[in-house]
Amino acid sequence: MLEGLHPVSPTHLMRLETSEAAARKVGDLMGEMFDPAETAVAAFEAPDGRIWLVEVFFRDAPDEEHVRSLVRATAGEAVAACVTFHAIESRDWVRTSLDGLKPVQAGRFTVFGSHDRDKVTPNAIPIEIEAALAFGTGHHGTTLGCLRAIDRLAKAGRAFRPLDVGTGTGVLAIAAGLRHRVPVLASDIDRVSVIAAHENAVLNRARTYVHVIHAAGLKDARFRHGAPYDLILANILPRPLVGLATDLVRLVAPGGTVVLSGIIPPHANLVISAYRDRGLRLVMREEIEGWVTLTMRRGR
Repeated sequence: MLEGLHPVSPTHLMRLETSEAAARKVGDLMGEMFDPAETAVAAFEAPDGRIWLVEVFFRDAPDEEHVRSLVRATAGEAVAACVTFHAIESRDWVRTSLDGLKPVQAGRFTVFGSHDRDKVTPNAIPIEIEAALAFGTGHHGTTLGCLRAIDRLAKAGRAFRPLDVGTGTGVLAIAAGLRHRVPVLASDIDRVSVIAAHENAVLNRARTYVHVIHAAGLKDARFRHGAPYDLILANILPRPLVGLATDLVRLVAPGGTVVLSGIIPPHANLVISAYRDRGLRLVMREEIEGWVTLTMRRGR
């Protein structure tokens, strides 16, 4: 559904061309029904603007009739009949994840591939991210929203103890480390993402700032050792964001800031409520390309 959460070595793809309303319904349902560690769901407008696409990457071969029945139940028989399935190789989407992508500007940050090194302006903070078995290139609305939040917060004051939950490629941890010049703890449930994030930190000369660990959830003792954190980044999905709310808020320093993303607009209030109930207040809500990024703060 968003960068940083693609399954390890996806082998199959479900694809659907339909209307915006149907695409949003199907995308929401697929995101709720399947484990985000084994699937990745995206619903987006096609480049020509005439149709919407739904793509679901599966780590293992799906039960096609079951998937089609889910689409039928939420969007009708006609839409279900348009669903197609394709076998893929991991190198197909890994290679194409950066093909043709232009450098992304987010405040002082410029995120780019190696083919665009000569296009980075001298005053920018460059972050080079190459295709890998984890997503997070800055081209997705969720990553872009988080990068803008990191840059905006840096202008207001320095963060001394950042934490990046669900780091993916490590782009947000690298950005926080380079912008604030402080150590950042980054974690991911996917071992391949941990490797990719570490390699990207080395590539961007941020190895002294970014420490990546493999961890599921936030109960690992290593999180408590670095707490409390005055900046926590979590670019994941609404359901795990809500599920992590209690543990995450316990790690936030008084006056600390939390940046949450991976949220489509209909789910934003659910996430806001979960964190507001635990003492955080909404500071800013930004929507980019149909994805919401929330900046929330804990009272002193």
